[in-house]
Amino acid sequence: MAYTLGLDFGTSGARGIAISNSTDDAISNSNDDELIQCTVAGALESGSKLAEAWKGQLWTLLGELPIAVRRNLRAIAINGTSSTVLLATATGQVVAGPLMYNDDRGRAGLKEFSPLLEATSGARSPTSTLAKVWWWRGDRFGGQWAHAADAPLIFHQADWLSFLLHGQLQLGGINPKAISDYHNALKLGYDPVRLSYPESLQTTDFGISLPHVVAPGRVIGGILPAIAQRFEINPACQIVAGSTDSIAAFLASGASQPGEAVTSLGSTLVLKQLSTVPVNAPEFGVYSHRLGTRWLVGGASNTGGAVLSHFFSSGELNRLSQQINPESPNTYDYYPLLKPGERFPVSDPDLAPRLAPRPESDRDFLHGILEAIARIEAQGYQRLTELGADSLRSIQPAGGGAQNSTWTDIRQRYFSVPVTAAEHTEAAYGSAKLAATAQLTAP
Repeated sequence: MAYTLGLDFGTSGARGIAISNSTDDAISNSNDDELIQCTVAGALESGSKLAEAWKGQLWTLLGELPIAVRRNLRAIAINGTSSTVLLATATGQVVAGPLMYNDDRGRAGLKEFSPLLEATSGARSPTSTLAKVWWWRGDRFGGQWAHAADAPLIFHQADWLSFLLHGQLQLGGINPKAISDYHNALKLGYDPVRLSYPESLQTTDFGISLPHVVAPGRVIGGILPAIAQRFEINPACQIVAGSTDSIAAFLASGASQPGEAVTSLGSTLVLKQLSTVPVNAPEFGVYSHRLGTRWLVGGASNTGGAVLSHFFSSGELNRLSQQINPESPNTYDYYPLLKPGERFPVSDPDLAPRLAPRPESDRDFLHGILEAIARIEAQGYQRLTELGADSLRSIQPAGGGAQNSTWTDIRQRYFSVPVTAAEHTEAAYGSAKLAATAQLTAP
């Protein structure tokens, strides 16, 4: 029996899921004959050695797979957080970063690089990958390494972890390029409609080569022999281009019809809705990803689970949630953020958190935060519809928050469409399905 493996690297942990007999349609609603064979998970460290922590977790995940799965792996796909980026050499050695998805140190460069982009580009954001690369270019690295043989390469989180497995670079031109996918590359300025970077961006001297972009699920190369030998992995296993965590969660859900949506309730709140047309409005933090012949329209708010975990332990969240009456609205006018700045459904880098007044009851405080995040979610989907996305038909929750039934019931009050649990909610499962689509593609 053959397997495909999906690996999900988020902000607080990593997970792997292997499946067999997967469908050959990444956005099919049919999960017939699919079987999750194993799930392995572990927490990620933080700090300046974050990339090394990712690498260590990657090896741990591979090593914990049952040997029968490893020996019969046909393909691996990795997803990571959107706009999390690092610079590394052609051998994979990290020389700068990682900078996380919500790092806005490049906001000062927004006025400088925006003229290089289409007005609707998803890279027009102070936390975009391009903003971070622009900061590197101007602050420290551009002049030092421009056109040098050892110039660093731009890797998104998923790109770099995949590179550790396949070791492939796109050769040609002055310097080699890292290989990325057009889901991750959208916030670097890649245009998913034209399937290219804007010419103005291509002719800008970054001193750092923009990644070569391929379709998610495309085979990049075979697994490195040393890795295959170390973990007793099938030496014919292929590494395929991955995706972002929220798109992988959408693929896992099985949603397939325009208007069907997935809300990822992770560290942040991410909305993805299937649409027949792309919708892009950077002024509201709205952008579209290509998904076959359709589009995933959505945005990402800075509110979400990170705020909850800042105030409550997991045990407290479970206990207090059971004490909340989800049918009773809470009147606190909160906007739960850990620091100033919001991306969607409004794009305001200076938007201040609102978490006061705090009631004496922890239950009421939690209720107020859950209610506020539900309001923001509802405002987000309303924004997508107003901007031209297909009418909302249903919402499936994904991420850790999807397990909180009280939160689901609170959210249902804000929608006239059903809010129902998906059969599969793990982003790693979506990446495993993505890897399965590559089996029809020759290496």
